Amino acid sequence: MTTPAEALEAAARESLHAPSVFNTQPWHWRISGDTMTLTADRTRALSTADPDGRLLLLSCGTALHHARLALSAAGWQTTVEHFPEPEVPARITLTGKQPADPATLRLAEAIDVRRTDRRAYADEPVSDAVLAGLRQAVEAQGAYLHVVRPDQLAMLAISTELAGQAESRDPAYRAELKEWTSRPAEAGDGVPVATAVRPALRRVPVRDFAPEGGAGLSAGEEHDAGAAYVIVFGLGDSETDLVRGGEALSALLLTATAEGLATAPISDTVEVAWPRHLLRGLLADVGEPYVAVRVGHPGQAGEVPATPRRDAGDVIESDG
Repeated sequence: MTTPAEALEAAARESLHAPSVFNTQPWHWRISGDTMTLTADRTRALSTADPDGRLLLLSCGTALHHARLALSAAGWQTTVEHFPEPEVPARITLTGKQPADPATLRLAEAIDVRRTDRRAYADEPVSDAVLAGLRQAVEAQGAYLHVVRPDQLAMLAISTELAGQAESRDPAYRAELKEWTSRPAEAGDGVPVATAVRPALRRVPVRDFAPEGGAGLSAGEEHDAGAAYVIVFGLGDSETDLVRGGEALSALLLTATAEGLATAPISDTVEVAWPRHLLRGLLADVGEPYVAVRVGHPGQAGEVPATPRRDAGDVIESDG
């Protein structure tokens, strides 16, 4: 029989698959008895792309949701406290056992196969039924989902282009990008240029992770014609709001993956103040945008290479 400590460690290991800005994986788990505590690792913060730590907390939220989902799939009931103390985004406590339902198991199976696919997506549109399911998944985590309308797509593209231009002109950003795209293999983090996509005409610009060349993937012959663009948002911008936004992002990505869809978060458009303001306009100024996401049917056969993951021993600490 699996002990609480073993279940918590297994869940923490599953959380290593969670997406994070620049694949920084800025979190740490401490397991004690029937409790696991998620700590934000500020040493892994992006001082230029994410000076306020908004995306760092969003990333912690994705790890939190991955761990919660893994525990539920393993048949454990839990309670979650958000920010029980400073720099502690969450604490999970096991409260009992309960068989997992099929929907939970389906999402948990998506954890290990989800990839960020920056290649172009196919012409086949994402159905309204699937988009409704994504909205339901996001709202279950306490956030909201806006599906960008066709008449709003140009503004999303403009805001993303403006953000990309502003960052590319900033020497500090270029240095930060180079740092996180040229990490040593033993670090288990960052975005290797082998997983980057070569520049191509796209409906909404895609961040260039290899501005000096060497990107390992082609965008393909598609042009994202069938892609849907969505914005995960909330009514506030507190630390708790951002962590919940990360949980919602995780739920969206895993739900889409379980539906056989490809996904790619678009965080650059919220990294710069003015483009983020334009994004608020797409929400009719009723919410705070956390991140945009491109969702669609894969345009190419073959899996996207997996990005590196940190060694569990560097991320998980146990009192046992």
